[in-house]
Formats: sequence, structure tokens, C-alpha cells
Amino acid sequence: MILLAVCLAVFMLLLDMTIVSSALADLQASLGADLSDLQWVIDAYALPMAGLLLTAATLGDRLGRRRLYLLGMALFTTASLVCALSGSAAMLIGVRAVQGTGGAILLAVSLPIIAAAYPQERRGGPIAIYGAVMGAGSAAGPLLGGFLVTHFGWQSIFLVNLPVGVIALIIAARHLPETRAEQTRPVDCVGTMLLTCGLLTGVFAVISLHGGGIGARACAALALCAVVALALFLWWEGRTPAPMLSLRLVTSPGFAGVWVAAAAASGTLIGATNYLALYFMNTLGYNAFETGLRAGPLTLATIAGAPLGILVGKRLPSVVTIPGGVALVAVGLWAATGAHAGTVWTHFIFGSALAGLGLGALSAVTSDAALQFVPLDDAGMATGSVSTGRQIGILLGVAGMGVAFGLAAAGQSGPRAAGAAAINSVLAWGALAAACAAFVSLILLSVATISRSHDPATGESLAI
Repeated sequence: MILLAVCLAVFMLLLDMTIVSSALADLQASLGADLSDLQWVIDAYALPMAGLLLTAATLGDRLGRRRLYLLGMALFTTASLVCALSGSAAMLIGVRAVQGTGGAILLAVSLPIIAAAYPQERRGGPIAIYGAVMGAGSAAGPLLGGFLVTHFGWQSIFLVNLPVGVIALIIAARHLPETRAEQTRPVDCVGTMLLTCGLLTGVFAVISLHGGGIGARACAALALCAVVALALFLWWEGRTPAPMLSLRLVTSPGFAGVWVAAAAASGTLIGATNYLALYFMNTLGYNAFETGLRAGPLTLATIAGAPLGILVGKRLPSVVTIPGGVALVAVGLWAATGAHAGTVWTHFIFGSALAGLGLGALSAVTSDAALQFVPLDDAGMATGSVSTGRQIGILLGVAGMGVAFGLAAAGQSGPRAAGAAAINSVLAWGALAAACAAFVSLILLSVATISRSHDPATGESLAI
């Protein structure tokens, strides 16, 4: 029952990251949302997931993971109800941020709950199930969301969380034992505020590059604020005795290589998926359910990629599997380019399936790979940082690709030509970003592998 409670939580919070893609066109029509509003509907959920996850993990260690689970689930479920009742884009964006806060709490305590519930020799199976459920939640979003939006309206993608949330709360209240860390660290409030401020202003600056409603000077000022806040964050993390992110991780080439790959793969493919759904609905004329069905190759490939990644990861080193996974995403996104005014949806099958295979495989091996390059004391922080990296990637991917989508469509003659230009731009920039990340990841992991071969004492794997 403990594993069921955790899996229900992570399935819901990952589902809500991608299920919104199926409702974007309906949100435009129902709430009068423009492209910037749609970007914020997605990023308002990812922002607290990125900024608060590590702090929530520390709070769970100190206050009790069961208590934090119940708080996070109650917050997530209540916010889902209010999302469905939203009468404006601004209200929906605000409540999505609250929903993301609940999601950050749940994600932060989920893996520690499993680790505390199972002895190390029995932990592999539950963690594999946990990872598979996370992948299934992300992959199922477009199809399930398309069915719900078409038959019950966009509000239903949030209302579906209510019965699941109530069931999870009942299971957790009855069966989840309270656990705490034997040794706890103080909460890094300053680091949390600096990281969140840096991400918020940075995303605001990127979204404002196209249709943000503010001038160039204000946009530049926001970008400067983001740089200053993130620089202060790194300075503070090196100064405080109890950092939320140890600089030992930041300066570890192996861990940095895994982090870059995880962030880029999630950011580019999940970001592109949202705009591909918008293209299918607004340009090709499909309804939400038809769009979800046409995302089937991506969904199935992502699910199939997880066990494939585990099998390959047992036979090949991280220096091959990690850059290889994000390289598959890059090749898949590039293969999906080339749309024109007469393009039909089948054009995107091969590329999206290849990219989904890469993301699914990469997601299955990133936590294990990251733990190979960090000290035992930093193992929990490392896995949390990888999850944070994925959310940061999604934040930047959605924001940056939205700019590419809007700018490419401007000035085109005819809606189909504009839509084709927009989605080509999104896919091409996503492929370029993923390819660069694959190269950087390969270099960093190669350096780490060479260093470990010269110092065998650092080569111990901490995978659980």
C-alpha cells in the first residue's frame, strides 16, 4: 500500500505536466488566452517544481515524510479543483502555481518514502516500478487529456485528479508510516528564494521576447535580475554550511553531464510536444482526442524506452547511455522537421517516436548514473537535483520554444504556412539544443570516466 500511495502521487503530478497540452486550443477559445498565457499555464506548474523540490525534501527529512505527503496531496487535489473552476487565464495560471507547489512536495518525499519502507536488498523492484509509473504518467497525458477535453471539456483534465487524490489521501492516512532522516540539515530559505527568483525572472524575460506586453528595456532588466539572482544563489550555496545544492555536485563533471542531459531531453521534447499539439489542433484542424491519438507513437515509444534503457544501461557505461539518450531526442526532433502547408500528421510519426524512445530510455537510467559520481552523503541531494534539472529544462524549453513558435509564424501567408513555419522552428531549435547538450554531456562524462579510471577509489556506484 505504501508503494501504491507513492505511485498514485507521482503518476498524477507527472500526468499534469503533459495533459495540459491537449487543452491548449480550448483554453485559447474559452478563456481568451494568448500564446504567452498558454506558456505560463505550463510554466507556472513547473516553476515551483524546480524551485521548491530540494527544500521540500529537507522539510520532509525534518518534519516527517508522511506529514509532507498528506500536505502535498491535499494542496495538489484542492488546487486541481480550483483550476477547473477558473474563469480567466490569470486565475488559472495562479492556481497552477499552487498545484505545482503541491507537486513539488509530493515529488520530494516520494523516493525517500520508498527508501525508508524497503531494505536495500529489496529496493530495486519498487524503484523500477516507481520509475515506470513516472514515465507512464508523462506519456499518458496527451491521450488521456485529449479524450477528456473532447468529451467533457478542458475542466475535466483537472477534475480527474479529485478521486485519485482522495483515494491517495485515504491510503496514506491509513497505511503510510511516519519517517524522518536520522540526521537533518537546516532549511536553506535564502537559497530557495534566490533560485526561485532567478528562474521566475528568467522565464518571464524569455516569454516576454514575443508578445509579453513589456518593452525591450524591461525585458533586459528581467534578464539581468535573473543572472544576478542565480549568481547570488551559487555564491550563497558555496558559503552556507547547509546548502540545498552542494557545489561538490555542480563541480563534478560526471554529475553535471547527467544533469545537462536530463534537463535538455525533458525540456526539448516536452516543450515541443506542447506546440506540436497546438499545431495539430489549430493548423491541421484535429480535435483534442484526435490529437491525443496522433501522439500515440510518441507515447508508446516513451513507455517502451524505459525497459530498453534499463537493459542497455546494464551493458554499457554511462558515458554511452546518457549522451546517447539525449542524442536520440535530437535526431528525432530533427527528423520531424520539414513541415509545409500540405503536411499531414503522419509526417511526424518517425521523428516523435525516435525522440520518445530516447527520453524514455534516458529517464530510466539518469538517477542511477548520477549516483555513480557523487559521495554517499550527497546521494539524496543528487537525485533531487536531477529532478529539479528536468523541471528547469521544461521551464526553459516551453518559454524558449514559445518565442520560436510565435516569431516564425509572424508574417507568413495563410494559417497552414504559418503553422508549418512555427512548428519547424520549434523542432529545429529543440534539435539543436538537444544535440549541443549531448555533446556537452559526452565531454563531461568522458572527463569523469577518465578521472575515475585514474582514481579507482572514486568509482564506487551508489545506485540503490
